[in-house]
Amino acid sequence: MSASDSPANRLQALFEGHRLTPTQRRIAHSMVRRAADVPFLSSVELAELAGVSQPSVTRFAVALGFDGYPALRRHLREVVPAEPATGAGAYNEYQQAVEAEIENLRHLAELLADPRPVRRAGRILAASRPLPVLGLRAAASQAYGFAYFAAKVHPDVRLLHEGGTMIQDRIDGAVRAGATALLCFALPRHPREVVDTLAHAKDAGLTVVTVADSAFAPVAKHSDLLLPAAVGTGLAFDTACAPMLLGRVLLEALCDDLPDAQARLEEFDAKAAARGLFVE
Repeated sequence: MSASDSPANRLQALFEGHRLTPTQRRIAHSMVRRAADVPFLSSVELAELAGVSQPSVTRFAVALGFDGYPALRRHLREVVPAEPATGAGAYNEYQQAVEAEIENLRHLAELLADPRPVRRAGRILAASRPLPVLGLRAAASQAYGFAYFAAKVHPDVRLLHEGGTMIQDRIDGAVRAGATALLCFALPRHPREVVDTLAHAKDAGLTVVTVADSAFAPVAKHSDLLLPAAVGTGLAFDTACAPMLLGRVLLEALCDDLPDAQARLEEFDAKAAARGLFVE
């Protein structure tokens, strides 16, 4: 089986084209994250995994066109490996959190087997002058990290990591200055303000590229290009290793479409050395 034909990608394809409720998107997201295990779970177990009610799982199966959850599970057993994932029971809760993040990174690697979406995103972002980068609350650190490095190769990066009434003004200002695209990092819990801001960006004519925890995230309907990277949910606070790494991959794609990126990096290194900026 090729990476692009992985169980998670097959599940993703099963959900595409269906209008799902937020609860159903949550179930779908949980299934994608645990693609190898899902065909062996009861409706009650899947409900517990997704944090929803058992009837919600039944309604989800019907929304996908199946007679009920048993029919959906039979179908899933045809599109995923015959053996469930094993071995997790030997780990303590901290190790399980790390293993879950490793699985998220493995899933991201499978998605990147087709590099075309990331390369397209790199072209879109490189062409926008200025380039606004949005990330609020849990996603603020992801936006800050991207903007910090992007500013070393892109001539005008504008970080939008604090909400409030002025955020739409700042987007309007970026558009007046020539912006054609906006990059958004969107992680759970998804602030309503992010959804409203993306809707405003679309109305202002910007092409929206989004890094989100799932293709079913609430921001999807306001995104021209959504790149999914799952978060870990095994600890009290979500972990976001995969979204961070995807942000760095996007930076690489951005550099590939900025002809003077290498020269800018070399100039920065020379100035940093002259100033003694870093301790060797």
